[in-house]
Amino acid sequence: MTQQLQAELLELAVAAAERAGAFLRDGRPADLGVAATKTSVVDVVTEMDIASEKLITGFLGDHRPDDGFLGEEGASVEGSSGIQWVIDPIDGTVNYLYGRPAWAVSIAARKDGETVVGVVHVPMQAETFRASLGEGAYVGEQQLKVGAAPSFEQALLGTGFGYREERRIRQAEVVGRLIPQVRDIRRGGSAAIDLCDVAYGRLDAYYERGLNPWDYAAGDLIAREAGALVGGRPGEELSTELTVAAPPGLFETLQGKLEELGAWHD
Repeated sequence: MTQQLQAELLELAVAAAERAGAFLRDGRPADLGVAATKTSVVDVVTEMDIASEKLITGFLGDHRPDDGFLGEEGASVEGSSGIQWVIDPIDGTVNYLYGRPAWAVSIAARKDGETVVGVVHVPMQAETFRASLGEGAYVGEQQLKVGAAPSFEQALLGTGFGYREERRIRQAEVVGRLIPQVRDIRRGGSAAIDLCDVAYGRLDAYYERGLNPWDYAAGDLIAREAGALVGGRPGEELSTELTVAAPPGLFETLQGKLEELGAWHD
């Protein structure tokens, strides 16, 4: 992976994310409805999710036809270049469906399985978070540095919930045990934005069970390049089982609490 290639991938990811973001912001139908459901009747896909993914894969494919794709709405191409694009065309679909502003376009590029570029574009906040492996994380021209770790009792946590009933019940139990121990807990509705908020210092920490690679690929790199620690259960990398992000010092405490509470299983 050369610096030139990495810079090219980042430029393309920013361009694709901002194109999709403008399309989603300006083209949202007044009568937007649900096109399909996934894991449950409340886990929805809109026609705009599908159109956004097609726009992104079309744009990137025109510039790099040999690359692979992994997209939330079904894009799956093996590719032959060693580069794979991991795409969430709308992270926070329910927010988008209801006209709430906390939704984003998330695009990451992986080289032989390692994330080398991540972009999270938040159209309704006019913010584009970006990171390149070893080159730091930025929003606009501002370099991001994760905040100093507060005590656990003063920490503001972010989290999210799954869509299956049994998982939600378990996640609510974990929140119920955690919330008396911390400053407060926020549920924004977009994992990509939550990870960027850790990088920015708008959240002290974030955790969630049940994320998929397209949910966290870009935000993970942005948080790590801003100085956060990101992982899963103790000694493991982040995964669908559990994702935890926080500054050093807070990360270990939160990770240990989540392990004790069994936040990694339903």
